Amino acid sequence: MMSSHVLDFLLPVLFAGMVSVASAVEPAGTIESDLVDVWLGTSSSKPSKGIYHCTLNTANGKLSEPTLVAEISGPGFLAIHPKLPRLYAVGSLDGKPCIAAYAISGKLETASLEFLNQVEIGDGGATHLSVDPTGHTILTAQYGGGSTGVFSLNADGSLKERTQLIKHVDGSDPSIPADVKSHAHWAGFSPDNRFAFVPDLGLNKVVIYKLDPAASNITPHGFGPIAPGGGPRHMKFHSNGKWIYVLHELDLKVTVFDYDAQAGKMTAKQTIETVPRADLAKEKAKSCSEIRVHPSGNFVYAANRGHDTITAFRVNPETGELSFIERENVRGATPRNFNLDPTGKWLLAAGQDSHTLASFEVDQGTGELTYNSSIVHAPSCICVLFGPE
Repeated sequence: MMSSHVLDFLLPVLFAGMVSVASAVEPAGTIESDLVDVWLGTSSSKPSKGIYHCTLNTANGKLSEPTLVAEISGPGFLAIHPKLPRLYAVGSLDGKPCIAAYAISGKLETASLEFLNQVEIGDGGATHLSVDPTGHTILTAQYGGGSTGVFSLNADGSLKERTQLIKHVDGSDPSIPADVKSHAHWAGFSPDNRFAFVPDLGLNKVVIYKLDPAASNITPHGFGPIAPGGGPRHMKFHSNGKWIYVLHELDLKVTVFDYDAQAGKMTAKQTIETVPRADLAKEKAKSCSEIRVHPSGNFVYAANRGHDTITAFRVNPETGELSFIERENVRGATPRNFNLDPTGKWLLAAGQDSHTLASFEVDQGTGELTYNSSIVHAPSCICVLFGPE
């Protein structure tokens, strides 16, 4: 039998051990470090009222219910400043197409937006915008006007002025429908920030500009041609900066380009379909919408409207060329946009017409997607944004 002196010594030690074990096996709840902000841009159609916000739990892929954080008509695409807590939206205020700037306050459950100012675009509404990596310049793509807009930013991240508006020349590709003219659809920057790129569906080319971010100035540099009938919509660089992936809206394909960073030149090397032609035969409306590169660089994903799927591709690490993995149903209607969270573990797919945002787990080895059974109401969602891009 133990003496009372031994028990007096052992009991605190045993109790401490039990607490430690209990803490280790106790189911983990929602830890703030597991949560990330998700900002949602929407179309002007009902029931949307503006910009929404929710959170993603990166431990389990669960989404919180989106809440309205800023009232604005049709904030279709959003962008976040690379160095400051500022968010930008293309939409309409007081009936005028503009860029609106907001200060981001709080985070996660307490995140909110405070309106700073707005600058009119001056050529109809923009369909996309991007902030350059230095935080000096914003580019917009005007689909209806067929133009690229350039805007400067103040040191506090508020909007300063529009410095340029460059009209694109109407296309002459006979495979593009006659009523389709110049339609700039996306605007972004090269990894080294020396060039800007604007895929134009009507021109059937990616328009390339030289960029002076400090002066918020661009000058025409060249084109990246797309095969007839493609209709380039969005594009993304591979993380190594050597390859570009351009999504075709009209014929539902992806073209892979080699990129010469010094010359700012794109050279096409592969074109691959996102959905087999036979599978599209029954679809009355069909088009591609968004393309994303996985943070690992191992996979590329493309969204197919009408077919309502996301196609997963594997990236050849030597050439950058793509090979088909699978097509996953988005559990919604009209996936106009989707995004991968910063960890690369989760893909969020927005259904514009189903007013949904659904979560999918990404297999890090195969690139396959698995529906996570987490889906929330997201009114007319057409942009999913985690942070600076």
